[in-house]
Amino acid sequence: MSQGQHLHDVPGTTLTRCPWDNIYMMAQDKFVNFWITVNLHRIKNSCPVSRLWTRMAVASFALADYVVFALMLVVSAAVGIYYAWVDRSRRNPGNFLTGGRKLTALPVSLSLTASFMSAITVLSFPAEVYQYGANIGFYGLSYLMAMLVTSEVFLPIFYKLEITSTFEYLELRFNRATRLLGTLLFIVQTILYSGIVIYVPALALNQVTGMNLWGAVISTGVVCTFYCTLGGLKAVVWTDVFQLGVMIAGFLSVIIASVILQGGVINIFSDSQHGGRINFWDFDTNPLRRHTFWTVAIGGTFLWTSIYGTNQSQVQRYISCKSITHARFSLFINLLGLWLILLCSVFAGMCLYSIYKSCDPWTSGLLSALDQLMPYLVMDVLGDYPGLPGLFVAAAFSGSLSTVSSSINALAAVTVEDLIKPYASMSERQLAWISKGTSLLYGVLCIGMAGLASLLGPIFQAVISIFGVIGGPLLGLFTLGILCPFATSKGALSGVVLGLAVSLWVAIGAQIYPPPPEMSRPLSLTTEGCNFTMTDSFSWTSTDLPTLPSSTTTAPVLINTKTPISRPALADWYSVSYLYFSPIGTIITISVGLIVSVVTGGRKLNVESRLRLTKEDTSLYYLFKIIKERAMRRKRKLDLKKDRKKTFGNPNPAFCDVELDLPQSSIST
Repeated sequence: MSQGQHLHDVPGTTLTRCPWDNIYMMAQDKFVNFWITVNLHRIKNSCPVSRLWTRMAVASFALADYVVFALMLVVSAAVGIYYAWVDRSRRNPGNFLTGGRKLTALPVSLSLTASFMSAITVLSFPAEVYQYGANIGFYGLSYLMAMLVTSEVFLPIFYKLEITSTFEYLELRFNRATRLLGTLLFIVQTILYSGIVIYVPALALNQVTGMNLWGAVISTGVVCTFYCTLGGLKAVVWTDVFQLGVMIAGFLSVIIASVILQGGVINIFSDSQHGGRINFWDFDTNPLRRHTFWTVAIGGTFLWTSIYGTNQSQVQRYISCKSITHARFSLFINLLGLWLILLCSVFAGMCLYSIYKSCDPWTSGLLSALDQLMPYLVMDVLGDYPGLPGLFVAAAFSGSLSTVSSSINALAAVTVEDLIKPYASMSERQLAWISKGTSLLYGVLCIGMAGLASLLGPIFQAVISIFGVIGGPLLGLFTLGILCPFATSKGALSGVVLGLAVSLWVAIGAQIYPPPPEMSRPLSLTTEGCNFTMTDSFSWTSTDLPTLPSSTTTAPVLINTKTPISRPALADWYSVSYLYFSPIGTIITISVGLIVSVVTGGRKLNVESRLRLTKEDTSLYYLFKIIKERAMRRKRKLDLKKDRKKTFGNPNPAFCDVELDLPQSSIST
């Protein structure tokens, strides 16, 4: 294959044998042809499409690719060994879980970016753009709003309290029951999420190399657990820095190759425009619409505020900075990283559409899920460049390693601080060993939970749903404590339980009664440009071919022989955009919490100032103060009369300083 071509453009390439009636299928088109799709029920047992794809991909994954991938794993593990050796004399839980609170803004900011820019971002964001368009780019606005709220509301409280677990705050502000409930919700949320982000890159590696899926899952979890258990937070932060670089390099390798293949950036934008993928200007306020400006901007703001403002994985990083100024800087440097990753993922989705606009591999039935599109593209456009497919797979794994390591470290922190320390008297050394033991335990649990990821449907939506259902009520709980001085423990518990119940009810309802296509609005995909050839003894004539469906579709055609499920009266409520799960949970938690607090005597409550937000805690207060002082100084400079009184004293009332302007002729000579 010559440079500048991808597989479905190359005529007469290698034959791939399928053991069914001695059929030979031309590998000139990695979509293998639409005939396989319509006859899949006949050949799936003897020649599965996925196995055919795997065979072709294995031949393209060279030794250099394995070396690049292995190097990423070795460097990650080496960082853990290094910090285990350096900190061997400082074995205490504070150093293991918070890095001794001596970290600076730059590495922490890069770690913050890498922590939740996982393989979900590398694989699922581009697939979202490919199917639904680039309007998820409005996440850039929600990132900005989330950083501002986190910096001004949550960071000052957590930093000045010098706590290790964010849930310690809930006991200080409310009671121990609230703290335990928050801790348990976080543990469930994080283990579910970690299972998904381990499974996703393993699936990608399975697709491009044929490596056993569970072998990939276990290797990811083992390496991650290894350096987390040995090196603690310092190892996690510095491996995140390295892995973020690998993620960006993997993205850029695919983007640059795609741009060269398609003849420039302008052509990619032109294809995306004609295909309806550049759909930023959708300001429909209907909450049932899957993606619009309002759902992404508002729902995304709540979602990312819950992650950066209250999630232990992120809070644990910025409170490990050596000063609150470094902590604030880390958030805003991290914002630049988030924007860069978002830009890369959105443009990668446009590259996907530009290359496969005429022959969609998902609609043609070759791929079983849209999340496999990016590894498919990698083998298509980078297959002739040994090492680059390995770099992309390393990028996907780096995203998962950074996320899972952050999660394991956070889970160990909340377990030690919230579930062990308050109930057992132990030395610092014993707690340090328990911290390492819990890291190991949670690593094993996350590997086990990866098995559930295949049952959760589209990966991107599954992740957002998990954070919305659990993260939304937790955000409401912390907001009650910090911003509402009359919120009581009864109000907080009532609010978070009801908020969790409602958001979980909506999320489950959405799985049973998914929104209709007119609300999700997937964009059209086509197979009309797919070419195929079949040879040998099989007679490939028009009489042998079944009638093909229309070449332009929005999803693979499925025949449903069951009686359709009747939609209840609340179906529209269940059809609300999944991005609104978090706002629903947050708003209900706050509303119910305030009502119950007022009823239970919250107006008489006296809360310590250190547990609630005051104007002196915010940087905006000091910014306003500086601006006011400068304005006053400028005003004093312009007030000449006031300055004159201050310099020369009061004028003599008997003295008139008005200059007489008499004509010269009036003076007698």
